Parts: sequence; C-alpha cells; structure tokens
Amino acid sequence: MEGSTLENISYLLERRARKQWNPKEVLKGKLSKSCSCSVQKLKNSFIGFFPVVRWLPKYKLKEHVWGDIMSGLIVGIILVPQAIAYCLLAGLQPINGLYTSFFANIIYFFMGTSRHVSVGIFSLMSLMVGQVVDREVQLAGFDMSDDSQVVAMGPEDLWYGSNTANITKLNSTLGAFNMECGKDCYAMSVAAALTFIAGVYQVLMAVFQLGFVSVYLSGPMLDGFATGASLTILTVQVKYLLGIKIPRTQGFGTLIITWINIFKNIQNTNSCDVITSAICIAVLVAAKELGDRYKDRLKIPLPTELVVVVTATLVSHFADLNGVYGSSISGAIPTGFIQPQVPSLGMMPRVALDAIPLAVISFAFTVSLAEMFAKKHGYTVRPNQEMLAIGFCNIIPSFFHCFTTSAALAKTLVKDSTGCHTQVSSLISAFVVLLVLLFFAPLFHSLQKCVLACIIIVSLRGALRKFRSVPGQWQINKVDTLIWIVTMLSSALISTEMGLLVGVVFSILCVVARTQLPHVAVLGQIQDSVFYEDSKEYKNLSTVPKVKIFRFQAPLYYANKDFFLRSLYKTSGLDPVLEEAKRKKAEKKAKAKAAKQAKENGQEKSNGDTPLILTPAGLDFHTIILDCSSIQFLDTAGLVTLKGILKDYKEIGISILLACCNTSVIDSLKQGSYFGTYEKDISTLLFYTVHSAVQFAVSREVAIGDSVV
Repeated sequence: MEGSTLENISYLLERRARKQWNPKEVLKGKLSKSCSCSVQKLKNSFIGFFPVVRWLPKYKLKEHVWGDIMSGLIVGIILVPQAIAYCLLAGLQPINGLYTSFFANIIYFFMGTSRHVSVGIFSLMSLMVGQVVDREVQLAGFDMSDDSQVVAMGPEDLWYGSNTANITKLNSTLGAFNMECGKDCYAMSVAAALTFIAGVYQVLMAVFQLGFVSVYLSGPMLDGFATGASLTILTVQVKYLLGIKIPRTQGFGTLIITWINIFKNIQNTNSCDVITSAICIAVLVAAKELGDRYKDRLKIPLPTELVVVVTATLVSHFADLNGVYGSSISGAIPTGFIQPQVPSLGMMPRVALDAIPLAVISFAFTVSLAEMFAKKHGYTVRPNQEMLAIGFCNIIPSFFHCFTTSAALAKTLVKDSTGCHTQVSSLISAFVVLLVLLFFAPLFHSLQKCVLACIIIVSLRGALRKFRSVPGQWQINKVDTLIWIVTMLSSALISTEMGLLVGVVFSILCVVARTQLPHVAVLGQIQDSVFYEDSKEYKNLSTVPKVKIFRFQAPLYYANKDFFLRSLYKTSGLDPVLEEAKRKKAEKKAKAKAAKQAKENGQEKSNGDTPLILTPAGLDFHTIILDCSSIQFLDTAGLVTLKGILKDYKEIGISILLACCNTSVIDSLKQGSYFGTYEKDISTLLFYTVHSAVQFAVSREVAIGDSVV
C-alpha cells in the first residue's frame, strides 16, 4: 500500500456499553420473584407440576382415543412378560416387576410432559438394581446359590418369606415393622431404599436446576455403556438358559468370573431348559426379524413375547417340566397388593452412593427419549419437569415394593408405531397390568425361568447390534468410536458402575485432549481474495512475503500454553528466547574481542561501539500474525503467554500482530494491559481481519524501507 506514514488500515468498531451486573440486585430480584405468592402463581405452579391438568381437558376424544387405546393395550401386553422377566435381573420376585410397571405408568401420566415416552422397567436399570441387591443380600448372610421357590399364594406370605430354610437371623427394621425377614423380603427392602434415594436425588437435581449434568453423558458413551451392560445381562442369563445353578457374582470382573463358573458347571446342564431356550429364542428372533422386515405392512407389532410366555406356561404346566425334569420355574405369583411399606431408613446410607449412577442414567435416558420424540412430533418437553416426573416415579412406588424405573426405548417405539397420541395410553397399559395383578398372575406359576431369560436376551438385540456399526463409526469419528469402545469394555469387564465412571472421565479427557493438543496451521492467501486458509489442507495458496500467519484452533489456557509455544516456535523456525541468548552471547564475545583489540592497540577502554543484532540472520520474515478466530477465551496463563511472546519477539526485531479476536479475548487482553498504558498500542497490535493485519505489516515494512533510503 502506498503512503509515507504508518496507519492501521483496519477499521475500529465501537463497542456497546455493557450493563453492569450486580449480584446483589439479581439475587434480590430472584428471591422476590420466588417468594412472592398469588392465586395466579399458585395455579401456574400446580399446572406446571401436573401437566395433565393442562392437556387432558383439551383431549380430542374422537381423534386420539382409538390410537391411545390400541397402543396402551399392546404396550401393556408387552409389559407383562417383560416385567416378570426383568425381575430375574433385579434379583426380585415377579410381583415386584408388575407393581413397578403399574405405578410408574400411573404417575408419569400425571407428571410427564412427553406424549409418547413409556416409563417402566428397563433392563439396564434392573441390572444395576440387581447388583446392589445381590451385594447386600450376600453381606446379610443369605445363601446366594439358593434358588428356592415361593409356594405361598398370598401377598403377605410372599413378603414375610415362606421358605423357612432361607430366613436370616438378622433382625431387620423395615419401616414401622420389626421382624425376621426372609431373603425375598430383604432383597425388596434393599431395592426400595435404593429406589427411594435415587428418586430423591432426581427431585433435588430438578429443584437445583442440575439437569446440565446429563450433557456430560455423550451419545457414544451412553451407547457404549448400554452395550457393555448388555453383555453383562446376557452373561447373567446364560445360567437360566442352561438350567445350571451358580451364584451371582459381585464386584469387579463379573462377566469373566460368571463365564468361568458356567464352564465349571457345564456338566450340570438341564437338557429340558436347553431345548426350551433354543425353541423360544428361535421363535422370538424369527418374529422380531419378520416384524422389522414387514413393519410397514403390519398395523400393530406381533405380541410374540406374550404368545411365547402363554404357550411355554401351558406346556410346562401340563408336562410337569419342573417335577419330571427339574426345570426351574417362576413359582407362585400372588394376586392383589402388598401392604405399603416405608423404605428402610437404616438401609439408605448403605446404598446412597449406588443410587447416584442410577439417578443420572435414569434421568438421561428419559430426557433424551422425551426430546427425541417431541422433536419428531413437533412439540416441546420440559427437561426439568421430566426430572421431577421420573423422580416421583421412583419415590412414590418405593413405598409399594417397586424398584427403579426409566423410560424404555423399545416400548416407546411400540407406542409411537401403534398410534399413541397422549399419555392416556399409559393409563390403558397400567389397566392391563392391573388385570394381571388382580386375576391372572397365579397362572404364570409354571412359567420356566429359561423362557424369561430368552425374552431378556432377545430384547438386547438393539444394543448388541451396535457392534456392526463400529467400522463405519470409526471412519466417521475415531474419537467417538474410541469413547464407545473404552466405555463398553470397562462396563463389561470391570462393572457397570465403574464403566459409567470410566466413560464419563474418558469422554472429558478426550475433550481436554482436543484443546490441549489442538490443530495448528500456517495460513496462505487464496489467490485474488482477502481470505486465508491452511497451507497443508489446500493447494494453490500464495504466501505473503516476510509474513508468517499462524492459527491456533483452541482456547489458550494453562493446559495448552506450552504446546502453543512449541508449535509457534516450530512453525516460525525461531525460538526468540534461544535467539536472544545467542545474541547476548555474541554481544559479549564481540565486547571481549573489542576489549582485547583495544588493549593490543594500547587503549585502556574500547569505544563501546559493538554491532547490535536486531534481526537474526537467515530469517525471511519480520512479522508473525496470530489468527485468533478459533481462540474462544484466554485465562491468566494464556494472557501471560501472549504478553511473553510479544516481548520476546520484539527484542529480536519480530512483530506480533493479533487478528480476528472475539470480544472475550479482547477484554482479557485489555484487562491484562497487553496493549500498553491506556491501550495506546491497540491500533498497531489488534486487527479485525487477517487481511487487514497483512496489509498493515506490508505497508509498515515499505515505510521503514523508504525511511532508510
């Protein structure tokens, strides 16, 4: 650019005046708003807490009732065998699974904001509950290998335990009752206390607006966690498929230890259970595959689980498979409801830590499913209310001998595909479960446990199919695939809880690593334009004579400041600190040589004239431009680093210019006096575009050359 004077060709923008943030006034305003009370506010709070009050009066009976009834009936039919089956995972009695499905659907009907989510028993939650239950039952001194059957037909007999061979001598305090508690009773007390604490955590998270915790549960991490847990679920169910009796393993390495125990007892395989399992799995898988292939033609999904359960129960009953072949059966499932019980207060401190992952995972799955189907159907959900809803779906049922619930993807997909419009379908599903509880539960007495295990295993198809997508996912994003693999392996080989922790920590470390070791680039100019791009990624870019343009694609903070300096020194081919040391050494050597020469000439002192090396020899640039467009923020260490390189390069005659800084970075630079006293140097150090910085550097060099001439 022509001109004899140096001028900053970048334009100055006038910043808007920021409104001063007064914490005292903000807090006072929020407290005033929260503590104020009026009839309208109470009404809005009530409607917000119970969304059903808002949408039920507007229910379109003619348009929605048929779809809601059909979807409710179908999901209810699916719920019954799954509720019984998943109790194997939770280490509880089948009746507890039916209770859980009934109460969860009722409560979510009143409190949920999603129209399509199906809340109830979820295999992953059942596994996590079962691991805690087994640990506490084992610590209480019960025989974990005992596979006793409940023969009592009454709910109270089931609760107090009818098998006197498995009554603990431990005197347990459960709510208001003081009694000798059987294994099943004690297991349920553990599950109820765990469920209550998990629900309390979820309600507290909602009250304190802690829903942001779920953002740390990335999609790949959750998928890996679900897949790893599915491998554990599959492993735990193998003993039922083979009809062998081995204790449920606790602690780390459950999957490996369980397989070792299976092979040690493989000679005890029950041929009846193996044949039954093979037939049931073949039928269930075939039906699922046909359903997936012809889902567009089928108006409703095939109730395969119910057909298999009914058929297997009839065959087992009339062939007396338990008496003739020793096949393990579900035993008596009583009708009616057990007397409500306050969760054991003494048990709660023992399971308080175990409830944390349960609460977080339950909330994360519920909110993600709610938002997914809300987006699909064009409405909105309130994540905070969803957290309250799922919290009370755990707190209230814990008094009725239920265990932890969550939204379930498979049943939600069934609801959506069968015409569900509102949560009225949940009431219908609850009614189906109620009929079983009141009338039909005893009919499942002869149902083989291997049939329930088959239902559980086939339900894992979706999670286990994730292995197919690993190669494709690796091509798309290697970091996400690595997160999936690490979380899956740790969940399967260590434990589910530890797998969740490892997955969260590893995901965060991956984010940190991306900012700690980010991509750096030397930019070149796109021909005949004012734009600049990465020289390694694009061809035909022209270099700017005697100017280096450096881009750092991450925030500049304490963890990556050393990497920033190493990258800058490597890119520029010049370490100013070393170069300054060389210059001082050269100056010292020159002074010594001058002093020696003066002495030889008979002079007491040299005249002090030594050559001053301003710019290192052999360098082809005089300016470094830092493209800060990818630097979101600076911390104190980052600011000190920028001030350091500005000073160090200036001492060897190299200028540092900043371009494309956002307002946050500019404010940090101003507060750190980067631009000198009263920001006097801002016009010569800061530029709004890379091109304006380049033009300034070139024009200044021309001006310096003219002045020398």
